[in-house]
Amino acid sequence: MNTPLHALSNVDLHCHSVVSDGTLTPELLAARAKAHGVELWALTDHDEIGGQQRALAAAQARGLPYLTGVEVSVTFAGKVVHIVGLGFDHQNDQLLSGLRATRGGRGARAQEMSNDLARVGIAGAYEGALQYAGNPELISRTHFARFLVEAGHCSDVPEVFRRYLTEGKPGYVPHKWATLGDTVRWIREAGGVAVIAHPGRYGFTPTEEYALITEFMGHGGRGIEVVTGSHTAADVLQYTETALEFGLLASRGSDFHSPTESRVDLGKLEEHLSGRLTPVWDLLQDRIHWPMAH
Repeated sequence: MNTPLHALSNVDLHCHSVVSDGTLTPELLAARAKAHGVELWALTDHDEIGGQQRALAAAQARGLPYLTGVEVSVTFAGKVVHIVGLGFDHQNDQLLSGLRATRGGRGARAQEMSNDLARVGIAGAYEGALQYAGNPELISRTHFARFLVEAGHCSDVPEVFRRYLTEGKPGYVPHKWATLGDTVRWIREAGGVAVIAHPGRYGFTPTEEYALITEFMGHGGRGIEVVTGSHTAADVLQYTETALEFGLLASRGSDFHSPTESRVDLGKLEEHLSGRLTPVWDLLQDRIHWPMAH
């Protein structure tokens, strides 16, 4: 018998594996989710769904209900915004080709980042970052940050982002991401639901945030992350009200990347969704992969 969806509390629908910029395999994440009492899980690698079959198989083997997931980078109002897709068909050709296109620029961008770091005396950053990237197509700032720490240029990842790789600092190279409209369309046409990830992180003015949400909904986006690893208690309250105001479904996820780097461990979020909200998983009931025993 399936657990009634309304009874689920430890839901984690946002985390990353070695397929993008996490440090654990999909199999180890499934084991960690299960060990931490997660009742519904999704792996949401950046711009890549190559780990979905592995995550799904590992979840099934451990008796863990699973939703397919992805986190897509889009450019909006001059900033990078992340859209999480949940419950889609992970073999959908249009989604696969869209994600392939948005990943395409990462390799050239990484070379430019390396050249820029070399100008301030940090040599070999591309080769160094590549050692941390399980997938060269997905080499990212996180992999450069791990190299800079390991090579002794910075003491930890937060210091890297204070000194390098952000706008106006050495090693920053913007990337042309997918559009909001294309991303939401790919997710919807693959049968999934689009969710705005960690809205508290973008630093938008109220006007910009209103523009993001209304345009997102105009394209058919349905959800927003209310409880997530980077949200404060005040953010949770704010985005609870935002979800209610706009009639958005609410999501919850740790944004876990690594046991040593992440603010919140997989399955260890302390805040829960308010009972006034409609969880996104309510809409995705028929897209949940229940364990075989069910």
